[in-house]
Amino acid sequence: MQEILNQLGGFVVGSVPTMVFFIILIVAYNFLVRRPLDKTLAERRARTSGAMEDARAAISASEAKAAEYEAKLRAARTEIYEARQQRLKQWNDEKEKALAETRQQAGQRVATARQAVERSGDEARHQLSAAAAQLSGRILEAILPGSSRQVVQG
Repeated sequence: MQEILNQLGGFVVGSVPTMVFFIILIVAYNFLVRRPLDKTLAERRARTSGAMEDARAAISASEAKAAEYEAKLRAARTEIYEARQQRLKQWNDEKEKALAETRQQAGQRVATARQAVERSGDEARHQLSAAAAQLSGRILEAILPGSSRQVVQG
């Protein structure tokens, strides 16, 4: 057993330079490779997360602009609809006014024509009455040649 321990002690003493070399290699790895790699990865992660945050901000800004655009579009459509309704109302009012004027003018023409027809009728009645009186005078004279003047004058 003593011999085994002596051999182990020799191996340990022989392996000390290897252990020192291994520790120096680990320290050099940390300084030369690991720290710059961690720094680069952290910077990369920061840039990526910053880009993601910028993208989220851009998306929310574009959504806000889209909502604003939709609101303006709705307002413009409402304004156009109201203007159209107002124009239609104005046209209907003008049409009703023109119809009322036309009806009034037609009523006046009908009244004028009615008066003219009544005057014509009155003139025709008067002419008929005069013609009837004249005709009756002639008939009487034809039937009673001398006495009709006395009856008519008398």
